[in-house]
Amino acid sequence: MSAPSVTPIGLQLARTAKVVSRAFDDDLAAAGGSLPVWLVLVSLKTKHLANQRELADAVGIQEATLTHHLNAMADQGLLTRERDPSNRRIHQVALTDAGESAFLSLRDAAIAFDRRLRDGISEEETRLFTSLLDRLIRNVKPLETDES
Repeated sequence: MSAPSVTPIGLQLARTAKVVSRAFDDDLAAAGGSLPVWLVLVSLKTKHLANQRELADAVGIQEATLTHHLNAMADQGLLTRERDPSNRRIHQVALTDAGESAFLSLRDAAIAFDRRLRDGISEEETRLFTSLLDRLIRNVKPLETDES
């Protein structure tokens, strides 16, 4: 079997995603954080979340994994976790002053990274790229059936 004449787009996408993801992780680490910390902080700052389950959904991870990250972040003084007085099984999560500061630092790093990533790419190219990424998602998503 001969090698394909062009690199499959899925392989190119996977390689590119890995390089970009590592670079973003490095920039967040240089700013004192990590991708999970950034995702938690930005979710707490931008969404009204009633509990950890909603936070896990917003971040896109399992609750057990989120608990691990929240424990570490609480140990670092970035947030507090308190039981909901009306339902002791639910934890309410809130940023501390240190968490607010970390959010600002990581936000600046994320903005700078996005600027670097967009360097030399026009707004038109960005719109086209976004459209192509959306199409790739649609191409691999299972067809949703209408059961009405």
